[in-house]
Amino acid sequence: MPEIPIRCFAVSVVLLRMVPAGCEVLLLRRNHTLVGEWCQISGAIEEGEKAWEAALREVNEETNLTCERLYSADICEQFYEADRDAISMLPVFVGFVDANAAVVINHEHSEFRWVSFETALGMVPFAGQRHVLRHVEAEFVRREPVRHLLIEAAC
Repeated sequence: MPEIPIRCFAVSVVLLRMVPAGCEVLLLRRNHTLVGEWCQISGAIEEGEKAWEAALREVNEETNLTCERLYSADICEQFYEADRDAISMLPVFVGFVDANAAVVINHEHSEFRWVSFETALGMVPFAGQRHVLRHVEAEFVRREPVRHLLIEAAC
Protein backbone atom coordinates (compact mmCIF):
# COMPACT_ATOMS: atom_id res chain seq x y z
CA MET A 1 0.00 0.00 0.00
CA PRO A 2 1.43 3.42 -0.94
CA GLU A 3 2.27 5.74 1.94
CA ILE A 4 2.89 9.45 2.24
CA PRO A 5 6.22 9.99 4.02
CA ILE A 6 6.39 12.17 7.10
CA ARG A 7 9.47 14.39 7.21
CA CYS A 8 10.83 16.08 10.32
CA PHE A 9 13.88 18.04 9.21
CA ALA A 10 13.36 21.59 10.49
CA VAL A 11 12.16 23.66 13.45
CA SER A 12 9.80 26.57 13.90
CA VAL A 13 10.33 29.28 16.52
CA VAL A 14 7.82 31.82 17.78
CA LEU A 15 9.86 34.67 19.24
CA LEU A 16 8.25 36.87 21.90
CA ARG A 17 9.10 40.03 23.77
CA MET A 18 7.30 41.73 26.62
CA VAL A 19 6.70 45.46 26.21
CA PRO A 20 4.54 47.88 28.25
CA ALA A 21 1.63 47.36 25.81
CA GLY A 22 1.83 43.56 26.28
CA CYS A 23 3.42 40.65 24.48
CA GLU A 24 4.61 40.99 20.89
CA VAL A 25 5.54 38.31 18.38
CA LEU A 26 8.27 38.71 15.75
CA LEU A 27 7.38 38.10 12.10
CA LEU A 28 9.85 38.10 9.23
CA ARG A 29 9.07 38.75 5.56
CA ARG A 30 10.60 36.02 3.38
CA ASN A 31 12.97 36.66 0.46
CA HIS A 32 13.52 33.20 -1.05
CA THR A 33 10.87 30.53 -0.49
CA LEU A 34 7.39 31.94 0.12
CA VAL A 35 8.63 35.29 -1.19
CA GLY A 36 6.87 38.23 0.44
CA GLU A 37 5.04 36.16 3.05
CA TRP A 38 5.25 36.87 6.78
CA CYS A 39 6.45 33.93 8.85
CA GLN A 40 7.98 33.07 12.17
CA ILE A 41 11.57 31.86 12.35
CA SER A 42 12.23 28.45 10.84
CA GLY A 43 15.12 26.45 9.55
CA ALA A 44 16.72 23.08 9.02
CA ILE A 45 18.20 20.90 11.74
CA GLU A 46 21.88 20.32 10.98
CA GLU A 47 23.73 17.01 11.30
CA GLY A 48 24.33 16.11 14.95
CA GLU A 49 22.14 18.94 16.22
CA LYS A 50 19.24 18.60 18.62
CA ALA A 51 16.05 20.34 17.53
CA TRP A 52 16.28 22.91 20.35
CA GLU A 53 19.89 23.66 19.36
CA ALA A 54 18.70 24.29 15.79
CA ALA A 55 16.04 26.65 17.18
CA LEU A 56 18.63 28.72 19.04
CA ARG A 57 20.98 28.78 16.04
CA GLU A 58 18.21 29.81 13.63
CA VAL A 59 17.09 32.63 15.96
CA ASN A 60 20.65 33.95 16.03
CA GLU A 61 21.28 33.49 12.29
CA GLU A 62 18.00 35.06 11.18
CA THR A 63 17.70 37.89 13.72
CA ASN A 64 21.00 38.20 15.63
CA LEU A 65 18.96 37.78 18.83
CA THR A 66 19.64 35.48 21.78
CA CYS A 67 16.83 33.79 23.69
CA GLU A 68 16.71 34.48 27.41
CA ARG A 69 14.39 31.48 27.78
CA LEU A 70 13.50 28.74 25.32
CA TYR A 71 10.52 26.43 25.67
CA SER A 72 9.17 23.50 23.76
CA ALA A 73 5.77 24.75 22.59
CA ASP A 74 4.37 21.24 23.06
CA ILE A 75 3.01 21.39 19.50
CA CYS A 76 4.22 20.69 15.97
CA GLU A 77 3.59 22.76 12.88
CA GLN A 78 2.52 20.42 10.11
CA PHE A 79 1.73 20.81 6.45
CA TYR A 80 1.54 18.85 3.21
CA GLU A 81 4.12 19.60 0.49
CA ALA A 82 2.68 18.67 -2.91
CA ASP A 83 6.03 18.89 -4.72
CA ARG A 84 7.49 16.25 -2.41
CA ASP A 85 4.21 14.40 -1.77
CA ALA A 86 5.17 14.44 1.89
CA ILE A 87 3.90 15.70 5.20
CA SER A 88 6.35 17.96 7.02
CA MET A 89 6.27 18.20 10.81
CA LEU A 90 8.29 20.86 12.59
CA PRO A 91 8.64 20.96 16.37
CA VAL A 92 7.72 24.45 17.56
CA PHE A 93 9.71 26.35 20.15
CA VAL A 94 8.90 29.56 22.01
CA GLY A 95 11.73 31.97 22.69
CA PHE A 96 11.61 35.02 24.92
CA VAL A 97 14.06 37.83 24.14
CA ASP A 98 15.00 41.14 25.73
CA ALA A 99 12.46 43.78 24.72
CA ASN A 100 15.22 46.27 23.88
CA ALA A 101 17.43 43.94 21.84
CA ALA A 102 18.00 45.06 18.26
CA VAL A 103 16.85 42.78 15.45
CA VAL A 104 19.31 42.39 12.58
CA ILE A 105 17.79 40.26 9.83
CA ASN A 106 19.87 38.16 7.45
CA HIS A 107 19.61 37.78 3.66
CA GLU A 108 16.65 35.37 3.96
CA HIS A 109 14.33 38.24 4.91
CA SER A 110 13.49 41.69 3.63
CA GLU A 111 11.95 43.14 6.80
CA PHE A 112 10.68 42.34 10.29
CA ARG A 113 7.88 43.50 12.54
CA TRP A 114 7.07 43.08 16.20
CA VAL A 115 3.27 42.82 16.32
CA SER A 116 0.44 41.78 18.61
CA PHE A 117 -0.92 38.26 18.28
CA GLU A 118 -4.11 39.69 16.78
CA THR A 119 -2.14 41.48 14.07
CA ALA A 120 0.10 38.43 13.48
CA LEU A 121 -2.95 36.23 12.89
CA GLY A 122 -3.93 38.51 10.02
CA MET A 123 -0.45 38.58 8.51
CA VAL A 124 0.60 34.93 8.30
CA PRO A 125 -0.61 33.08 5.19
CA PHE A 126 -1.28 29.57 6.48
CA ALA A 127 -3.92 28.11 8.80
CA GLY A 128 -1.23 25.98 10.46
CA GLN A 129 0.69 29.12 11.43
CA ARG A 130 -2.44 30.69 12.88
CA HIS A 131 -3.09 27.49 14.87
CA VAL A 132 0.46 27.63 16.29
CA LEU A 133 0.14 31.33 17.16
CA ARG A 134 -3.18 30.81 18.94
CA HIS A 135 -1.66 27.92 20.91
CA VAL A 136 1.42 29.96 21.89
CA GLU A 137 -0.69 32.92 22.99
CA ALA A 138 -2.95 30.69 25.10
CA GLU A 139 -0.18 28.62 26.71
CA PHE A 140 2.74 31.07 27.00
CA VAL A 141 1.16 34.53 27.25
CA ARG A 142 -2.26 34.19 28.85
CA ARG A 143 -0.94 31.74 31.41
CA GLU A 144 2.42 30.92 32.96
CA PRO A 145 4.24 28.38 30.77
CA VAL A 146 4.44 24.86 32.18
CA ARG A 147 7.87 24.68 33.81
CA HIS A 148 8.53 21.23 32.34
CA LEU A 149 8.58 22.76 28.84
CA LEU A 150 11.53 25.04 29.68
CA ILE A 151 14.68 23.79 28.00
CA GLU A 152 17.16 24.28 30.84
CA ALA A 153 20.21 23.45 28.73
CA ALA A 154 19.35 26.39 26.45
CA CYS A 155 19.49 28.99 29.25
